Amino acid sequence: MPDPNKSLLERLADFLTPQPTSPTERRQELIETLREAQTDGLIDADALSMIEGVFQVGELSARDILVPRAQIDWIDINLPLTEIIKTVIEAAHSRFPVFEGNRDNVIGILLAKDLLRHSSEKDFQVRDWLRPAVFIPESKRLSVLLRDFKDNRNHLAMVVDEYSSIAGIITIEDVLEQIVGDIEDEHDVDDEADNLISLDNGDIRVKGITELEQFNEMLGTQFDVEDIDTVAGLVIQHLGRVPKIGERIEIDGIEFEVQRADPRQIHILLARQLPKQSD
Repeated sequence: MPDPNKSLLERLADFLTPQPTSPTERRQELIETLREAQTDGLIDADALSMIEGVFQVGELSARDILVPRAQIDWIDINLPLTEIIKTVIEAAHSRFPVFEGNRDNVIGILLAKDLLRHSSEKDFQVRDWLRPAVFIPESKRLSVLLRDFKDNRNHLAMVVDEYSSIAGIITIEDVLEQIVGDIEDEHDVDDEADNLISLDNGDIRVKGITELEQFNEMLGTQFDVEDIDTVAGLVIQHLGRVPKIGERIEIDGIEFEVQRADPRQIHILLARQLPKQSD
């Protein structure tokens, strides 16, 4: 614990000199000192949140925040060009993984700007405009991945599991959101139809902003908490804090698993109904 008899400046200076404590202990001490600085008005809440996000990025790996393969907007290289263009326009992403034969055979990344700029050209072939795909293991640390994104000017990576199958994708935006919070661009749409997605294993992928009323309607639950409107709010109110990625929280027979979050809010959860205990 920080020494309360030392000034804030003295405690911050201590982190610049060698100490016998472990890196984890010193990191926690630093966070506590910075939280005190925020309480005293020396730094604002957003700055503190971003600093905590930087530490979180150092602890997480690609598997913690990837977009699962079932939720990827894929492009099949063998589809007619008109269907590919329709998919790109409707999905409104800037980059799309392209596969041939099956989704574990990713042959490249299609940039929407390349397709829309050149698709009207004579003899246009999607295959000719594919960018190389980058493949990374699920275990890759986000801090290392962010540096790779920056150094290689790449914005998307395919994440593979231990069996060399595609587990999902991860973008530079996904990593940055762990530091600065949710990044909304001009293509982000608050569409209730996308708030709750049923996965193949029976789990429900839930956006944190999902209204409790919508959640109750789909899962048959009866969550009704005064002054709480969203699923993220329900979980945070139950815990008394913002949970970390990977945490599991049981509330009235529903287990929530945090998939994406930053120090300020929950973005994505998995929800599953637990078996009822027999008397």
